[in-house]
Amino acid sequence: MGKAQKYVLLGDATYPLQDWILKPYQEDENLTQRQLQFNYRLKRAHSVIENAFLRLKARWQILLKCDDCSLELLPTLVLACCILHNVCEAHDNPFNEEWLEGTEPTELPKPCQPAPAAMEDARAEQMRELMCQYFESCGEG
Repeated sequence: MGKAQKYVLLGDATYPLQDWILKPYQEDENLTQRQLQFNYRLKRAHSVIENAFLRLKARWQILLKCDDCSLELLPTLVLACCILHNVCEAHDNPFNEEWLEGTEPTELPKPCQPAPAAMEDARAEQMRELMCQYFESCGEG
């Protein structure tokens, strides 16, 4: 894109737009086709992430009950599960679809109101616009 970019997290409309949190444009009738395409691609990426976490939790079900380990151990436990999961995926270790039965996505309480505009970073709009242009240049998909 002609400009060095750092990593960003994907958020939904309830998150404040920051240079490290990429969120969709607010849905309304004024969105351009480009902005609609950006929102669509962000939603697709978000679903891939949700699926990956679902598979991670299904394969390593200890992640479903992390409340029985110390908080100091938790980051190491999650990291170890991620590494082992990626090794299994890289080596085509079979994933048993039955594992998914015990990992139904739980709906955790989420904020239902968008973040106040005062929390948004004006520079982050430039990042979102660059990503929007990039997605447009990639064509459909």
